[in-house]
Amino acid sequence: QVELVESGGGSVQPGGSLRLSCVASGFTFSTSPASWYRQAPGKERELVARITTGLLTNYADSVKGRFTISRDNAKNMVYLQMNSLNVEDTAVYYCNTVPLGVPYWGQGTQVTVSS
Repeated sequence: QVELVESGGGSVQPGGSLRLSCVASGFTFSTSPASWYRQAPGKERELVARITTGLLTNYADSVKGRFTISRDNAKNMVYLQMNSLNVEDTAVYYCNTVPLGVPYWGQGTQVTVSS
């Protein structure tokens, strides 16, 4: 079955960096776009970044220029490099893919930005 497992979350001070990773299994990863979403307390889940099978990327306005999404199809991995983090980036971050149009989610990884 399809499984997504995120890692790399943690606590960091404002201005710091983190790199999230997500490993996928159970389907042909290279044929599916991949995304990172986040959900802050009391807020709806929102799209952070997306990467297509052709390596086209798009980002939420709030993270443009600070976050970079990438993928390694040979390793079935998608990454989110997060730089210049601020307190508004605090959230649970989720990996998402849609093999054959069906959405799947990881369990999430907590990112906390505080001084």
